[in-house]
Amino acid sequence: MKLRTLLAMADLRLETITGEDELDRTIRWVVTTDLLDPGRYLRGRELVLTGLVWRSGPADSEVFARALAGAGVSALAAWDLAAGAVPDDLVEACRRHRLPLFKVPPDVAFATVTEHVVRHLSTARAADLSAVLDRHRRLVAGVTEGAGLDAVLELVGRDLGMRCWVLTPAGRVVAGPHPPPARGPAALARAFLTAPRLPHHLAGAGVSVLPVAEDTASRVADWFIACEGDWADWPAERRALTGELAAIVALERARLDDRLSVEGRLARELVRLIGSGAPPGEIIPRLELTGLDPGAPFTAVAATASGPLRPGELRTVLAEALPGPRPVVGLLDEEAVAILPTGGDDVAGEIRRALSPLAPGLDGSALALGVSDVVAAGELRGAVEEARYARRLAAGRDGPVRVVGHDELATHVLLLASVPDDIRHMFKVRLLDPLRGYDEVHRIDLIRTLETFLQHSGSWTRCAEQLHLHVNSVRYRIQRVEELTGRDLSRLEDRVDFFLALRLG
Repeated sequence: MKLRTLLAMADLRLETITGEDELDRTIRWVVTTDLLDPGRYLRGRELVLTGLVWRSGPADSEVFARALAGAGVSALAAWDLAAGAVPDDLVEACRRHRLPLFKVPPDVAFATVTEHVVRHLSTARAADLSAVLDRHRRLVAGVTEGAGLDAVLELVGRDLGMRCWVLTPAGRVVAGPHPPPARGPAALARAFLTAPRLPHHLAGAGVSVLPVAEDTASRVADWFIACEGDWADWPAERRALTGELAAIVALERARLDDRLSVEGRLARELVRLIGSGAPPGEIIPRLELTGLDPGAPFTAVAATASGPLRPGELRTVLAEALPGPRPVVGLLDEEAVAILPTGGDDVAGEIRRALSPLAPGLDGSALALGVSDVVAAGELRGAVEEARYARRLAAGRDGPVRVVGHDELATHVLLLASVPDDIRHMFKVRLLDPLRGYDEVHRIDLIRTLETFLQHSGSWTRCAEQLHLHVNSVRYRIQRVEELTGRDLSRLEDRVDFFLALRLG
């Protein structure tokens, strides 16, 4: 409904104080607030009602009016029952921010205004229900008949004369007319990820972006829609249709999501098999079932996310954003692992470039990714171990998207990645368990002393300084390590064994 329709409601008797030339603005809802800065709770085009409880002085009026104007509020209706007037400072603040201001009669309750507005909006929406359902049937038919999203977007363009595109947060165009938006998919993706609220209009670009889903923990796990025009100026019919379009796109994305499909279950089982150390004879047939060529070269990618991004959503992000053919992606202990067919020389660099556009949407959290060397199908287990180790190194770095490739790993890591789990466990237990047991009983911290001693290449002095101990105390502890393990730390071979055991621990 428009503001002039609201003023025409005789029972309300609202009076215009400012904004006589803004009465064609539309209202989509009504909100009552006593907050000084309610901007975060507003989405635009509301009629705001207030009893001015928030006002403690003239300066507060500027703060309040600026917050409403910034949120895109259509109008403000106010009355101070205690003072019996609307303060002049609020009138001036509303005039400065071009915010229509109405006086509510003292004998009209805010609940009465709300009731009238809601009843009018509900009646208008009910009148449009038949047309909405008809459009919805045609949109759903465009998808269920196998035409895909391109046919749906063509229908929207034909009905409204408005071109729309569906994109991923990494800037890939999923569907839509050619050419893509003039502003560019990358710029649209950044605007979607960084907008303080959605929908959002890109000033000067003539395009608005809006989300597909409302229940994702992070925008980087969502698709979004870009449509020509400023959404704030769209009539009710166009807003309703774009809302239906978002619902249809969400359905299509769910249909394409392999988490519930046979292919998705095969992919997850393949990743679990590789992670469990299954022999190549079991892994290679599963590769074929997932549609991968066992004779192709592969790279393993391991990833985790701090912050709100859930493991299942991270799995979807990898499936959609990693370069090249669609990878096989599964989960190992809350860690997303992808098997990526590739022949590139700089896979880690390609992955870094593909995922970097997501950085603005991570909002203080981070993606940590490890990338293995290129391997044959029979070497995938070692590649996954290498990627997971690289991911742990990446987690300790700075930045929103952290990628460590195989070329940054020490050679001993490559060797350990190919050793079966039971052998690595036995090697670690035999060397470190005697020290761990001694530490639990005597609380001397032999393991930490050993690790510091090796880090400083066997220097008694530097080790003592690091641990804030006397040199003789360090000598005593190292002697105890040798007695408990039967090793000689003056020998290079024994130092290497301890170094590897600590890395495995």
